[in-house]
Amino acid sequence: MATVDTAVLRDRIERKREDLVELLTELIEQQSVTGHETPAQEVVASRLDSLGLEVDAWVPDADGLRDHPGFFETSSYAERGYENRPNVAATREGVGDGRSLTLSGHVDVVPVDEDEWSYDPWDATVEDGRLYGRGSNDMLGGVASILVAVEALDELDVELVGDLTVQTTIEEEDGGPGGVLSALERGYQPDAAIIAEPSGLPNIGMASAGVMYFRVTVPGRSAHAALGYAGVNAIGKATKLYRALDELDRERKSRLSYEPAVRQNPNLDGHETNLNVGVIDGGDWPSTVPSKVVLEGRIGWPPGETREEVRMEVEAAVRDVAENDEWLSEHSPEFEWFGWNAAPHELDTDEEIVRIARENAETITGGTTTFGGGSAGNDERFYNRYYDIPCPSVGPRGDNIHGADEHVEIDSLVETAQTLALTAVDWCGTAD
Repeated sequence: MATVDTAVLRDRIERKREDLVELLTELIEQQSVTGHETPAQEVVASRLDSLGLEVDAWVPDADGLRDHPGFFETSSYAERGYENRPNVAATREGVGDGRSLTLSGHVDVVPVDEDEWSYDPWDATVEDGRLYGRGSNDMLGGVASILVAVEALDELDVELVGDLTVQTTIEEEDGGPGGVLSALERGYQPDAAIIAEPSGLPNIGMASAGVMYFRVTVPGRSAHAALGYAGVNAIGKATKLYRALDELDRERKSRLSYEPAVRQNPNLDGHETNLNVGVIDGGDWPSTVPSKVVLEGRIGWPPGETREEVRMEVEAAVRDVAENDEWLSEHSPEFEWFGWNAAPHELDTDEEIVRIARENAETITGGTTTFGGGSAGNDERFYNRYYDIPCPSVGPRGDNIHGADEHVEIDSLVETAQTLALTAVDWCGTAD
């Protein structure tokens, strides 16, 4: 095989820095909150089409995925379905039968509270080497880096022996089965994959957390507040359940640990698992004893427990309160799991694709790689858990993911594109 001049390839990507910033700016402007991914996908498809690639855009088939162990109905699917929410993929075909690689990223972002922002979240702002905007770091920045990496390979006429697929997907922020899982089931099953989630280059992500949502409906009995003795306040009963869940959270934190999560973020020490009641909905009038309260929560945990084990603990905490309460023992709370239903995963860091990505990341950044992950759910689990396809996270540095003033370091976007391009060359091979 002929060798590629890595200095030339890195320099070509560096020269595309301004284009990378403009592309990321355009993606942010599409306001691609989960459920409304189409405008961002149109931007991606246009860039892929300009490379002369055949673009495959398809809408997920929930019925066809339903029997897969990684599938669940996401909140956005329940609200909007998958109509007009395409995934996009295009393959740069290799000139031989070398190993194939997919570079993947999600285009959906989370909503914003604009009052919290110092910048316009939908109009990228560049300041002190950072680019601010919703999705700049999670993970439209990674998507832009993927596209620029592939464009640089094309501009230099680098012929890869193996196929290189660019793939952008929907609803990762909501769990991802309509995205990466749909792509895998469509046949996009490479020898290895990389998702450009913001791992904090040269750091590489190698694990994800299990994540599940639950809902508890707590019954009471309505009455006029002046005749409160005739009612049962559902808020008061829900408070008992909240305290029990909070106690379970503290108990789990005391006995569960996961070193990769702490390596990635030292502040996670003692917080590798988390149980959060995020929604409390109950009551409709100050003078009425509320007859119903709904609690909705999320539990996340690192590799080491199954979903079944975690479900049993949460359900037992609610059941124990009900059995020891005079009212709830006769009027049982309704418990259900909904939305997010993701199992955790852990990738062996000795995998060759991880080694290659690490070597390139360290060479390009001059830093030392730390392997981290396990504190949040992500799409890598679909490759690693269900298809035995090694897939790390390799992406830029930034901060305030899902928060106000989310930003990404522009230098790291360039370094990510360089790392991805060189890793594609090393993995897929180049032709004589």
